[in-house]
Amino acid sequence: MNLINVENVTKSYGPEPLLDAVSLGIDEGDRVGVVGRNGGGKTTLVEILAKAAEPDEGRVTHARGLRAGYLTQRDAFPPGATVRGVVLGDRPEHEWAGDTRARDILSGLIGDLDLDATLDGMSGGELRRIALARLLVPDLDLIILDEPTNHLDLEAIDWLARHLRGRRVALLVVTHDRWFLDEVTDRTWEVVDGRVERYEGGYSAYVLAKAERARIAAATEAKRRNLLRKELAWLRRGPRARTSKPKFRVDAAQALIADEPPPRDAVELTRFATARLGKTVLEAEDVTVRVGAPSRTLFEHLTWRLGPGDRIGVVGVNGSGKSTLLRLLDGSVAPGSGRLVRGRTVQLAHLSQNLEELDPSRRVLESVEEIRRRITVGKREWTAGQLLERLGFRGDRQWTPVGDLSGGERRRLQLLRLLMGEPNVLLLDEPTNDLDIETLTEVEDLLDGWPGTLVVVSHDRYFLERVTDRVVALLGDGRVSPLPGGVDEYLRRRAEGTVPARATASGTTATAVTAPKPADGGAKGGAAKGGGQEWRARKELDRLERRLDRLAQQEAELHEQLAAAATDYERLQELDGRLKAIQAEAARVEEEWLMLAEDVS
Repeated sequence: MNLINVENVTKSYGPEPLLDAVSLGIDEGDRVGVVGRNGGGKTTLVEILAKAAEPDEGRVTHARGLRAGYLTQRDAFPPGATVRGVVLGDRPEHEWAGDTRARDILSGLIGDLDLDATLDGMSGGELRRIALARLLVPDLDLIILDEPTNHLDLEAIDWLARHLRGRRVALLVVTHDRWFLDEVTDRTWEVVDGRVERYEGGYSAYVLAKAERARIAAATEAKRRNLLRKELAWLRRGPRARTSKPKFRVDAAQALIADEPPPRDAVELTRFATARLGKTVLEAEDVTVRVGAPSRTLFEHLTWRLGPGDRIGVVGVNGSGKSTLLRLLDGSVAPGSGRLVRGRTVQLAHLSQNLEELDPSRRVLESVEEIRRRITVGKREWTAGQLLERLGFRGDRQWTPVGDLSGGERRRLQLLRLLMGEPNVLLLDEPTNDLDIETLTEVEDLLDGWPGTLVVVSHDRYFLERVTDRVVALLGDGRVSPLPGGVDEYLRRRAEGTVPARATASGTTATAVTAPKPADGGAKGGAAKGGGQEWRARKELDRLERRLDRLAQQEAELHEQLAAAATDYERLQELDGRLKAIQAEAARVEEEWLMLAEDVS
């Protein structure tokens, strides 16, 4: 059954059309990934398909009664809205609690959030998960997602992929996350030069098919060039007196030359010369780092060594300290105790998530030339302008103020500025943000041949596994833990409950309780308690903490049993009653813990 049909659609936002006489359709059960360069028309295409934008020409037809859900790149919520109001609306609890899919979505995406909490002050990742939950709870025929993995951590992306794979619904998704595309799609549309090129299969199959098309085109080009050589040879052999007769053949040869297409935006990234690293690069020795108020310990007695040529990916839940770890390595965060040793030959560059450090009033070319005007790569000297052109900043674009650049362009500029400094230690914090797939492959190609020490924090699993040799995790225990099994091992340990839950906006985890700090720093309600009484209170605190751990484990087991008993209504009712009893007991124990902790502090 055809769900959406598009006929001869054209759409422009400037002199060049983003979509030019495009015709295509989405059928029941289709699972389509949309790729293409930033600004090439991907979002415009899905907006038109979702009827969120009107085409300049052509027609878009939806099937009668089509139930379509559309997730945009920007999450918008009414002021003062609560999680419950946004995701569940006015549905009574007994209704959604008996809905297996709704329960799975709530526990998988927002299980760490209070349903009655307001959205004010929540992080971008929390808001993205809430927007996804709102979209996925209703029954739908078609789900349209525009960059759904933005702001999500690895675990949330993995859950979303598994949910979409198991859901019988048509899917259209725009994303730069290539691992996600491979997991959830079986067809690929590439938006390029106003056209939509269609390929069978997910991202990997698309790359193979595109390479095969390029091979066929190269073979055709080789035949064409061979014909050109024959034409030119015939012209050279012809008698000089026959100047009038070969005019047709001369015109044919010129037509072959004129028909040669320009190169397709192929950005050639080059290795940058780096200074030689000694044996010592970066070493953390017995380091402790605490952040926030009240104080939260991210790293405790951490000892970790980075050697020359190490290529390490860092994973962990949002709020676990990944960005802080990079700031510790670059020296912008000082340890509370311990020390960080840096090798004498280290030249470090840090690509942070923030773009404010670029002066918005500077021109693009000036922004690069203030680092270095020329750089020698191999046997050739390159100017800043030549390198910018190779990274997609052509002609007048090099004189654009930095403040007028898109997020992806600023990201490319920031990376180029770092590399112009010829660093030998590179720290990348979410480097894939705002970059399209073509640019990502170019960055990967550069990093493949980059001869320094590399540390990458990224939620883009494909990129992380592509450019690093090993993965470490921040598991909430104050250490940096190696993961021999890579991202798969991390996700498995998360599923088994051996990794703490996501950190909340306030800095606590979903299974932890932080005792409030007394305002005056002393004991509440009068004089401090005697040593024996305080010892007994602390012992009771330990007992309550162990009880909370056991209740959290029981709650996790009940959630698994609820999922397994999805078709047994009586069993669901029984398990749901036990779950509510455990949650009520956990709330009582937490309250007791808080009151006792106040007195002990």
